Amino acid sequence: MTSSAATITGLTARAVLVPMTRPLHTSSGAIDKVPLVLVDLSTSAGVVGRSYLFCVTPLALKATVAQLDGLASLIVGQPLLPYELEQMLNRRMTLLGAIGLVGMAISGIDMAAWDAQAQLAGLPLARLLGGTIRPVPAYNSCGLGLMGAKEVAREALELLDGGRFRALKLRLGYATLEEDLAAVHAVQAAVPAGTLLMADYNQALTPAEAIRRGHALEGLGLAWIEEPVRADDHAGNAAVAAALRTPIQIGENFWGSRDMARALAARACDYAMPDAERIGGVSGWMRAAAIADAVAMPMSSHVFPEISSHLMCVTPTAHWLEYVDWAGPVLRNPLAIRDGAALIRDEPGTGVVWDEKAVAKYAY
Repeated sequence: MTSSAATITGLTARAVLVPMTRPLHTSSGAIDKVPLVLVDLSTSAGVVGRSYLFCVTPLALKATVAQLDGLASLIVGQPLLPYELEQMLNRRMTLLGAIGLVGMAISGIDMAAWDAQAQLAGLPLARLLGGTIRPVPAYNSCGLGLMGAKEVAREALELLDGGRFRALKLRLGYATLEEDLAAVHAVQAAVPAGTLLMADYNQALTPAEAIRRGHALEGLGLAWIEEPVRADDHAGNAAVAAALRTPIQIGENFWGSRDMARALAARACDYAMPDAERIGGVSGWMRAAAIADAVAMPMSSHVFPEISSHLMCVTPTAHWLEYVDWAGPVLRNPLAIRDGAALIRDEPGTGVVWDEKAVAKYAY
């Protein structure tokens, strides 16, 4: 049976709360458990498409499951045509607004639908979308929170994992600039020469303070400074980007490709990193990749490495894959990393398959 002949027969959403291997302390708060909603899209062909959503806080889990349950009534019985489904759901949610939990739910459905279609075609998602399977450069984003210079130096060596990774992300936004500088210096002194270091402020600063701290960080060789100010402050981000030589990275909080287009038009960043669940799933990502390509904007990913690795293979200006292991405990075959790159398995779909024993263990 081809994907065009298949119809959607059901949608199931389940909440899990997964312990983090390394609790993460950022300027916007601490996370020690990962609140995920697992999405299963069943089809008349017997194939099940899968995806997951990161809800940031457990307080959003029940509402996200309820949102997906509500949208199920709009898609059951519909043909398995991912792009058409995504467009229909966005139209139906126009008055409410296809952002926030609504937008996340639509993205979860979209990603699961594309997974199902790729399985039916017998192709990895990257190949279904016209790309080739290749190693995708990845940096480790599983730690290096706000825990002091000594601790981040120790953890940085652990995160390199004997050469498995060659790039790391360090969270900044300590109470003082001096503490920020101490953390960067400690990590750079601890890791091998040539290790690339990205810095993330998680929207902690005002534009003026971001410029002040950014100037102090100049010359330290940071790959980028991420989200120095509020993500929706395009003018503030633009002022920071114009003032600093170090590239400014934003994008995980773009709600759809049009939001990204507005940010790029405002020159709010030097690099962009959309998030699969906020940009609009696979369908939204492809639109975002075209926007980035039109202005030669290097484009990285934000979390969701299992599906983002496929998407990076069809992104003309592909830059870096952000690797986190947050969903690993509930996956049968977590994404492999070797020699600083993600290795996509040459098998149908996205490779997302649940470890049902673990899902039952961490059920919320």
